[in-house]
Amino acid sequence: MKVLILHGPNLNLLGRREPEIYGTKTLDQINEQVEALASQLGLAVDFFQSNHEGDLIDRIHQAPGVYQWIVLNPGALTHYSYALRDAVAAVGVPTIEVHLSNIQGREEFRSHSVIAPACVGQIAGFGAASYFLALYAIFERAGEA
Repeated sequence: MKVLILHGPNLNLLGRREPEIYGTKTLDQINEQVEALASQLGLAVDFFQSNHEGDLIDRIHQAPGVYQWIVLNPGALTHYSYALRDAVAAVGVPTIEVHLSNIQGREEFRSHSVIAPACVGQIAGFGAASYFLALYAIFERAGEA
């Protein structure tokens, strides 16, 4: 089973960007850990990070027929990107929205996701483990099929 992991804006700065909120792990370190866990679970993962909304949308559009799942950390696009939400809804690939921080416990504008209603679920607030929890959810869902 193939999973596309999408990282949105500013996630390329992990490790030095507000470490008190996002932790000290770099995106490369998170990807390595995600890949190791995916391998243990029998999942194949591909990664893509972009600071550009359209690039993320293009990757979502390319997912059907290639990937069975998408794990999406939309970053700040979470709160206003109806285009990203519509892409997730349009392609029919089950998607899990993830966040490193607890978006419900932060600034008011961060507490609402326009993308979550188009997703199977949302995992937030567990740092890099948010990605791990998404992989476990995919693994569990695959076992139910």
